[in-house]
Amino acid sequence: MTAIQSGLLDQAIIDDRRARIVPKLQAILSSDQLKVTQEDLAPFETDGLAPYRRMPMVVALPTDKAQVIAIMKACQSEDIPVVTRGAGTGLSGGAMPHEGGVLLSMTKMNAIQNIDPDARIITVQPGIRNAAVTQAVAPYGLYYAPDPSSQIACSIGGNIAENSGGVHCLKYGLTVHNVLQATVITIDGGELTLGGESLDAPGLDLMAALIGSEGMLGVVVEAKLKLLPIPQVTKVVSAAFDDLGTAGRAVGDIIAAGIIPAGLEMMDKLSLQAAENFLNAGYPTWAEALLLCEVDGTAEEVQEHIEDVTQVLKTAGAVEVKVARDDAERELFWKGRKSAFPAVGQISPDYYCMDGTIPRGELPEVLQKISDMQDKYGLQCANVFHAGDGNLHPLIMFDGNDPVQAEKAQQYGSEILTTCVEHGGTITGEHGVGVEKINEMCVQFPGEELTQFHALKRAFDAKELMNPGKAIPTLNRCAEFGHMHVHHGEMPHPELERF
Repeated sequence: MTAIQSGLLDQAIIDDRRARIVPKLQAILSSDQLKVTQEDLAPFETDGLAPYRRMPMVVALPTDKAQVIAIMKACQSEDIPVVTRGAGTGLSGGAMPHEGGVLLSMTKMNAIQNIDPDARIITVQPGIRNAAVTQAVAPYGLYYAPDPSSQIACSIGGNIAENSGGVHCLKYGLTVHNVLQATVITIDGGELTLGGESLDAPGLDLMAALIGSEGMLGVVVEAKLKLLPIPQVTKVVSAAFDDLGTAGRAVGDIIAAGIIPAGLEMMDKLSLQAAENFLNAGYPTWAEALLLCEVDGTAEEVQEHIEDVTQVLKTAGAVEVKVARDDAERELFWKGRKSAFPAVGQISPDYYCMDGTIPRGELPEVLQKISDMQDKYGLQCANVFHAGDGNLHPLIMFDGNDPVQAEKAQQYGSEILTTCVEHGGTITGEHGVGVEKINEMCVQFPGEELTQFHALKRAFDAKELMNPGKAIPTLNRCAEFGHMHVHHGEMPHPELERF
């Protein structure tokens, strides 16, 4: 995996831009809200995808909407790119800085502005942590459903940028299904209000375009989130299988039986063994695969669903089926699953976390192909994923100090994504495209669709200043990587190449 260290701009250009923008930012922000020295800039050079890194030209940390508006106007007036950053937990390089741009860190805008328990709505600033939302509304018997594995640290603004999911997205949806309204500042300092407090807002559904747009359309400064009542009863079934393909087929059997679990997760042998060694969650380390199926609701419906799920799993070939004895054991089961990433980090110097999605029916075949790739690349791969919606998170293990292994890990990951597309899936489920998967975008989308993506971006950001070079490849780039034949007249917009 080749680290991106140096940028594309000459130092003279960077120095000129810094000289033009810093005085304007100093007029907007206090000294502790503006980072310009190398020592202060270094912590911001990468997000969770550490091999992809660049030093930002300057970091701005606004505390309110008025400052964001002023910063955006200043950057547009000087043609300075803007990259918005949340908590930095992203895994696709989407928040990697631009060496000639402003990194807009939203961590200081982390307030809860209003809680309406009757309407089940909370209004927050984008820098608030995901887990902090549920903590704040728990006294009202409410919670916020999207729960990515990084929820203790990740921010709501980052969740909106990537359309994050989590364990419970199968039943309760992704971020896009749980954000009612967003206030957005565009690059020219304009303010947009998208969505509304009702289930349906008039006009075009631009909220769906904003969520998952990876900071390319504007900066979210406020969001109204939908809250749900805490279920009366929640139970988890753990099912151990002696064959990975059999476990994959069992996922489809549960859905086919008319059961929509709150969560349906799978771990293969390597990942469950790592998690068990890390946490002692009570996982059966002999199993080739482990399914965790959570159901919630009233006591009566949960009991009925638990009985149905247990029977489906046994019929599907589960060797051992176990229902968590109490809430403590249920939480331990989930803690083990959410600890799988750091657990794998204990048994390998480095790992590369992929993120692709496939139809549930394709799980057995795709999992077998991913397993076969281990021999091809000479690297082990642990599989952890949201089985219910087919969102795969293969963890490719390698030694980052070995450039050959690093390169093979990147090739392995690219082949997994291509395989997902070949089986009717997509190259990302919740991590986003960023810089990591930009070449694979050429595999999934033809030139006409990429052209439309760029047209939508320019409708919000005519100068292409917001997070340039991320998520959507130019047609020239696709041709360079051999994924697409570029026809006459299909040249990218000139703004795409100039940063």
